[in-house]
Amino acid sequence: MSIDPVTAIDPVTAIERVLVIGAGTMGHGIAHVAAQAGCKAFLYDVDPAVVESGLGKVKANLQKGVDRGKVTQEAMDAALANLAAAPADLAEAAADMDLVVEAVPERMELKQSIFQTLGAACPDHAILASNTSSLPVTEIAAASGCPERVLGMHFFNPVHLMKLLEIVKTEQTSDEVLTAVRELGERWGKTCVVVKDSPGFATSRLGLVLGLEAIRMVEEGVASAQDIDTALELGYRHPMGPLKLTDLVGLDVRLGIAEHLANVLDDRRFDPPQLMRDMVAEGKLGKKSGQGFYDWS
Repeated sequence: MSIDPVTAIDPVTAIERVLVIGAGTMGHGIAHVAAQAGCKAFLYDVDPAVVESGLGKVKANLQKGVDRGKVTQEAMDAALANLAAAPADLAEAAADMDLVVEAVPERMELKQSIFQTLGAACPDHAILASNTSSLPVTEIAAASGCPERVLGMHFFNPVHLMKLLEIVKTEQTSDEVLTAVRELGERWGKTCVVVKDSPGFATSRLGLVLGLEAIRMVEEGVASAQDIDTALELGYRHPMGPLKLTDLVGLDVRLGIAEHLANVLDDRRFDPPQLMRDMVAEGKLGKKSGQGFYDWS
């Protein structure tokens, strides 16, 4: 007999077992905050080596917190006790979860394939979320067969330090699921904003326009990357300049988002500058490649 998803997710404290799919930059960070907040967090990736690397990065970040006096040793030990690698089979990994957060690369067909598997494998009460920064959550949710239990949970890098959680609600997302995820986000130490499922949501759309314009200014020789970032940091109190942020996110990631938004919105503001295309073609992707607008080596 199917369980009514509305009654099954109330109260939010019932969300205790969390599966994160994708153990890369965002995935291991999401698992980190879930485990540190007291949930049992399981990290999944098609590559077991990436899972082990992700678990190691969580431990390293917790240790930095301890070294800086931000995290107690007891809290670190408790978080690590809550964290584990998921089974290698995705359906098996998802079978007894309360929440699944997908954090794989921004490819619609990949995400839809994962959500199709989740829709069949997860218990009827489970909430399914995508960490997509720009793709339509409605299209992702449709593949699950249970769109009322699907929404976007867009985290920011580094997840364990950034306070914002952008929750993306589709027209099919139930109010009960939205309420549960908002309360869970607060339990995880996040400040939540809710936006409707529209291209680029709020953060990607606003942040990308600023980042693309900053790249055009470098391209035109208006100022150096450092000076443009300093102007925004000191003149507008941005914690990080748009070019340094682009390096942190990845030029390839932002290029993909820009191309997507330029296409779906038919808006030239999102046309990627040629400098951005050239840098991606040359492998200058930002921090992860060691070189972007800054030297990260």
